[in-house]
Amino acid sequence: MQIIWHLLSALAGLASLVCWVIVLIEMFRDELWKGLVGLLCGFYMLYYCLFELEHEYKWPLVLGVFGGGAISAGLAAMAR
Repeated sequence: MQIIWHLLSALAGLASLVCWVIVLIEMFRDELWKGLVGLLCGFYMLYYCLFELEHEYKWPLVLGVFGGGAISAGLAAMAR
């Protein structure tokens, strides 16, 4: 059963990583300094996602970045 939890955790983590990379690309397209600050500071990434991100799939990306990481952590904790 632990293998299933680990696989689901890895899948949620991978989905979160993909969404994070898409948002980071959008940050670099907007301004170079926004991309660098977003890469180094998670709080600015949160601010950018909520207030400045203009993407067709804004809310699924925001939920993927932050919710996917939380789900991955929760599933990894359940696997122990």
